[in-house]
Amino acid sequence: MNRTQTFIFLCLLPTLLLVFGFTYFPILKGISVAFQNYSLFNLTDVHFVGLQNFRTVLAGDQFKTILKNTALWVIISLVLQFVIGFCLALLMRRSFRGRGVYQGFVFYSWALSGFLIGIIWRWLFNGQIGVINDLLLKVGLITERIGFLSDPKWAMFSVIVANVWYGVAFFAIMLLAALQSVPSELYEAAEIDGASRFNQLFHVTIPYIMPTIISTTALRVIWIFNFPDLIYGMTNGGPAGSTHILTTYMLDKIVFSGDYGQASAIGIICIAILALFTTFYLFATRAEKAGDF
Repeated sequence: MNRTQTFIFLCLLPTLLLVFGFTYFPILKGISVAFQNYSLFNLTDVHFVGLQNFRTVLAGDQFKTILKNTALWVIISLVLQFVIGFCLALLMRRSFRGRGVYQGFVFYSWALSGFLIGIIWRWLFNGQIGVINDLLLKVGLITERIGFLSDPKWAMFSVIVANVWYGVAFFAIMLLAALQSVPSELYEAAEIDGASRFNQLFHVTIPYIMPTIISTTALRVIWIFNFPDLIYGMTNGGPAGSTHILTTYMLDKIVFSGDYGQASAIGIICIAILALFTTFYLFATRAEKAGDF
């Protein structure tokens, strides 16, 4: 190794150590802990247990409900975020008076932390003093207050609503940038051919921005799946575990049970699910041919 290579290596060494120490080492440690009896309340009895942590987690009474909640959380949130975000992006594509202020309101939620948003929406959905209950009572849609966060029938719906509000901004930002890159010549040619606005949307706009749609939806699925902050801020997984998803269940194992072995096992299950989804999604959408991968 010559002097130049040595100098470059020494410059990169602090960054490499930080990446390894805060990214790769925790991953490797988490994988090893998943196969151990590792309880915070009994650190003197740490030993290898094989697949026992995985068996315990998969055989748990709540696990099927948690998987269903995770699927609902990801699918409903993604669809609504994409549809609303795409509509907002279409509205913001053209110039109009107050456009900057309108964009600021749309993008505002993306600047806030997930946990803070959870606290705000917990107040909005409060069964006694919540604004949403007051508004519904005043317009006559309900006759008595609803325990949005204390009733298992409403709790999952409530956290999904908050998540949709939070994630719309991401799609609006990304899709607006993609829409502004569509050449105006394509629309002019489509108009000459007699294409309506509806036909232009599905035959010009969407095909042109498809690479962005593929990449943003893939990223958003991963982020929603790994987004326990909002649920923890609103319901802490309750009532009676009815709003737990896999990642909040993993945190619950750490914070309340102190069982790092089972928490690590859940983490590996999450990694496996996301790896399978990403592989299937990119293959099914032929993302490499779309130009972004």
